[in-house]
Amino acid sequence: MLPTSSTLRRTLVGWLYAAAMAHLLVSVMLTWAGHSGLLDGYLQIIEQAFWADAAPAAARAQQVWWLALFGATLQSYSLYMLALVHIGNRLESPMAWGWLIAGIVLWAPQDMLISIQANVWSHLWIDSFALLTLLPPLFWLYRHDRRPPPVNVLSESDHG
Repeated sequence: MLPTSSTLRRTLVGWLYAAAMAHLLVSVMLTWAGHSGLLDGYLQIIEQAFWADAAPAAARAQQVWWLALFGATLQSYSLYMLALVHIGNRLESPMAWGWLIAGIVLWAPQDMLISIQANVWSHLWIDSFALLTLLPPLFWLYRHDRRPPPVNVLSESDHG
């Protein structure tokens, strides 16, 4: 049994709310967990793109600083994403979905190219996952919310 368009819409919007919240949680972690050891594996992957051996301590400290700075920036973008999802949901506005699509299409190719140039293939896989899980729901919502509302035909009994 296929879901109705309103059920599918609620499901896709719920997914986008979850994705925005996940971005917010990850960005907080990036900002504050750099010195905890929680991100050591990720930092080592990045370091391997630039140093054949272990990175110097100063390089690791700078990398943790950049990651914290990026996390703080990503927090604001996550909040903007959450706001656009909320606006798109409440107002059934295709414009909100269009802006989210535009932001992803602006970000992804550049992030992927920069990552490939540095041989950081994990970013290519993460970005590909983001594209495959965010763009289809956004395009569906954009098309769905662009449809004109159904015409309300009044019956004879409604003309009292």
